[in-house]
Amino acid sequence: MSPQAVTNSEQRQPDPDLTGHQQFMRIALAEGRAALDAGEFPVGCVLVGDDRVLVRGRRINSSGADCNELDHAEVTALRRLLTMNPQTDCSRVTAYSTMEPCLMCYATMLLSGIRRFVWAFEDIMGGGTNVPLEQLHDLYAGMQVELVPNVLRAEGLALFQNFFRRHEYWRDSPLARYTLAQPTGE
Repeated sequence: MSPQAVTNSEQRQPDPDLTGHQQFMRIALAEGRAALDAGEFPVGCVLVGDDRVLVRGRRINSSGADCNELDHAEVTALRRLLTMNPQTDCSRVTAYSTMEPCLMCYATMLLSGIRRFVWAFEDIMGGGTNVPLEQLHDLYAGMQVELVPNVLRAEGLALFQNFFRRHEYWRDSPLARYTLAQPTGE
């Protein structure tokens, strides 16, 4: 799995080797389903290195007494990875998420060294991968980032449509309206 590196301002092309991506995305989707089953926003994430899952994470605390906007799937997975092995070389890690990473998660993973991102469903409201890194400070401008969208998109879409039909979190948001307006079975 070695797609051509693209900057986030270039057109995103699906990776020609979807088999490997699909394998790991299915695990991220399982985490997303587990989050949905727990009444949480169905974002699941797996961090992969050397063709094996290093850690899994899912969205927690999107509702209830501990509701917050910090416990995103990507952040929980990254925390788990760095707690288990603080010396991890994150430049060798690929992040697989059921939804395009938000600005917070994208920046957190970039600053941690992750440069490859694969996701199922686009986040038209808060997706961070559209930020033009080359226009930011040198810290970000020189980063070579690989972006692989739409891997098992239909499965990701189904998760989020299911969520928005049943839960209040972000119910009236542009993301909810966009998601619910998408045709199913793509």
